[in-house]
Amino acid sequence: MEKQGKNDSVRRGCKTALGILVLLAVWQAAAWSGIWSAYVLPPPMKVAKALAGMAGSGVLLRHILVSGKRVLEGFFIAFGLAMACGILAREVRTAEEYYGGFLEFMRNVPPISLIALLILWFGIGETSKIIIIVLASFFPMYLNIRKGFVSASKKLLEVGVVFGFTRWQKFCRIVLPLAVPDILVGMRIGLGYSWRAIIGAEMIAASSGLGYLILDAQQMSRSDKVIAGILTIGIVGILCDKLFSLLIDRVAGMREAGGAE
Repeated sequence: MEKQGKNDSVRRGCKTALGILVLLAVWQAAAWSGIWSAYVLPPPMKVAKALAGMAGSGVLLRHILVSGKRVLEGFFIAFGLAMACGILAREVRTAEEYYGGFLEFMRNVPPISLIALLILWFGIGETSKIIIIVLASFFPMYLNIRKGFVSASKKLLEVGVVFGFTRWQKFCRIVLPLAVPDILVGMRIGLGYSWRAIIGAEMIAASSGLGYLILDAQQMSRSDKVIAGILTIGIVGILCDKLFSLLIDRVAGMREAGGAE
């Protein structure tokens, strides 16, 4: 089984590599065709040189670290709020009747549409940028956390009653462990949304970060750097997603091992 799993991973890796090569070939062919100028669509090698130049000078790493700091700050604030709202939805069932409509409304409002209002309220500092990321990542985390908490097994909760667990003990020993997979899935999705929001966040008078790098390159008519910045955000986001995926698989493996015992 383990050998078959490795073979499947290798097969998937080869298919992914083939897809990337095909995409690069189509991109290069489009650049050679002359349909678009190099100003509009730079060839892959020009983008690669721009990416290598920024990486070699340390500029790219500096922007990645700044954006990463903003993403993590917004992500963990959103996670704390999502956990609080999820616990409230679980423990005080009527509470959601008061704030549920507001959350549903905000879930359908694109965070980027609030930029002008956030600047008026909080200025052009870091606060506005963090709020954009919080708004983008909160809802996928909240929906998954709420699902995990609310759908806890009633039979296991009845067992807790038999053992004389308090309300808090039932939550900590039964509800929370059962909700861990949903919490991790929500965090994984929320982190992806945080990286998706970084451009909008760094549109607010930023002087550093990957969003600033892309916008500055656009203003300087450097489409190669624009694409390089987009590729960097995608690559960093994929790496973060893979880390969470490994964490989820590990937790699932531990749960299966615990169940087997």
